[in-house]
Amino acid sequence: MKAIQISEFGGYDKLELIEAPAPGPAPGKVLVRVRLAGVNPLDDTVRAGVLPSARQLPLVPGTGGVGEIVDNGGVEALKPGTHVVVAGRGYGMFRDGTWQEYLLAEPRDLVPLPGGPSLEDVVAFTTGGGYLTAYLSLLELASFKPGQTVLAPGIGGAVGLGTVEVANRLGASLAISTASRTDKAERARAEGHEVIDLSQESLRDGVARLTGGRGVDVVVDGVGGPFTGDALASLAVGGTLVSVGYSGGKQASVNVTDVIWRSARIRGFMFTLFAPETLVETNTKLFQYLAEGAFHPTIARTFPLKDAAEATRYLIEDRPYGRVVLDVPGA
Repeated sequence: MKAIQISEFGGYDKLELIEAPAPGPAPGKVLVRVRLAGVNPLDDTVRAGVLPSARQLPLVPGTGGVGEIVDNGGVEALKPGTHVVVAGRGYGMFRDGTWQEYLLAEPRDLVPLPGGPSLEDVVAFTTGGGYLTAYLSLLELASFKPGQTVLAPGIGGAVGLGTVEVANRLGASLAISTASRTDKAERARAEGHEVIDLSQESLRDGVARLTGGRGVDVVVDGVGGPFTGDALASLAVGGTLVSVGYSGGKQASVNVTDVIWRSARIRGFMFTLFAPETLVETNTKLFQYLAEGAFHPTIARTFPLKDAAEATRYLIEDRPYGRVVLDVPGA
């Protein structure tokens, strides 16, 4: 079978297309034919060698994807031919991931797909984990309540769009995101989102304008860097900032009075905070919302598996509006 493999850490060119033996059926394991796989910032972090907990090389990247069951390993609840999402922890980090034609998966890591959404919609929905991150951040870490206000920067990214759409589905009175360019802001507004165009006004001014000076109750921050300080300053009294990523940088400058005077809470997010069963249950609920039409994930571009290096570069350097996906070829 075809697969992408990392044999040594480094640049994009370390993502190599190889021919590898396909895994066979195994009792208690589920053999999945991968059809589409997402490209995430985490994949870039692993390949660059800056994730200390990543498995020793060689490693097949890919933290998620969609496909169909070829053999269920005797697991009666998962029938051959069923379309599934690979949604477990550790793929592409601690064990071989989804950038390969066939994957032998743990049953608990698979979520059967509801009828309705296409595989393209589903992979756009799951890539980057934005919707899952948003749901867990809002309800489990920020104690979100209907009627509250939410800010999630980066409308073109997985966490930005996912948080805005999840917050709206959960009853937010206002869900705000940001765009770094006017064209992105205009596209998002055309899709019905409330977006601050950071090329036209500052984050603080935009939040103050949209909230009447009150600030937001929750920030889900997938950007980090300089944004984090401004996001804290945009919180309402008693608000919560959940830090989930650092695409904008790992170093932040914070005015401690923004924490003290706002009685603010800061929480850190990792999927390892949650039991595997919680992740599967939450994904199942989110897929129901997707089937209802509550979410509208977007694919920016689909690449063939052999172009995984260029797909990763495109995601990291061009910062597209929407998800980046790999089309896994036939055997």
